Amino acid sequence: MPWLYPHFVNEEDHLLMSIHALLVEAPGMRLVVDTCIGNDKPRGLNRGQPLSTPFLQHLADAGWTRDSVNAVVCTHLHVDHVGWNTMKEGDKWVPTFPNARYLVGRIEYEHWLKEGDEEQQAILSDSVKPIFDAGLAEKVELTHRVSPEIRLIPTTGHTPGHVSVLIESKGESAVITGDMVHHPSQFTHPGWDDRFDSNAADAAATRRAFVKDFGERPVLVIGTHFPAPTAGYIRREGDSYRFAV
Repeated sequence: MPWLYPHFVNEEDHLLMSIHALLVEAPGMRLVVDTCIGNDKPRGLNRGQPLSTPFLQHLADAGWTRDSVNAVVCTHLHVDHVGWNTMKEGDKWVPTFPNARYLVGRIEYEHWLKEGDEEQQAILSDSVKPIFDAGLAEKVELTHRVSPEIRLIPTTGHTPGHVSVLIESKGESAVITGDMVHHPSQFTHPGWDDRFDSNAADAAATRRAFVKDFGERPVLVIGTHFPAPTAGYIRREGDSYRFAV
């Protein structure tokens, strides 16, 4: 797949990926989609070391303050999608975005309450429970409408309640993938699964349907784990598809 170079594969043939949040500005709304790993939280993904990143400064550099955010969507409740839901103040975890309503999938939330391992329970404890305790969280369904321009679409398989975020405005459309897909190579090979997929068969079926649907329409696809340039279009190439940026 030569089109993967140079953005998505480097000279050593290593896949390039990213962990980042996405900001969506709509009339009357400032929405954060997924909130990375967060600071001060030792996780297996970080080899047990807590991060100390300038995430909030980067947010401010983009013209967004913590107080200006009025909605947060977590596509699912894995470690790298909920971390900045909260931040540490003294010895307490408090909501990072005190004026936001946090939209958490009902199916997703109820699944991990029962099924999560020890680390997943720690993630719920410091990154999810505090937003419920503060009265800021709302459990929503797979097709929840966030605003007139923004709605959730079900893309289950990676997790039982996984969603992507569809944006429609002025005749244009875009979709934020979440972990329905981790790397653009999966647009060519939707059967390639990820070891973190809860149900590999369902995840592959979701990707195949997504590629077929969005590969036939001019929809901007924004990859939650794609490195810059991050956004592009799924284009048919022979009997398959590729990602064009």
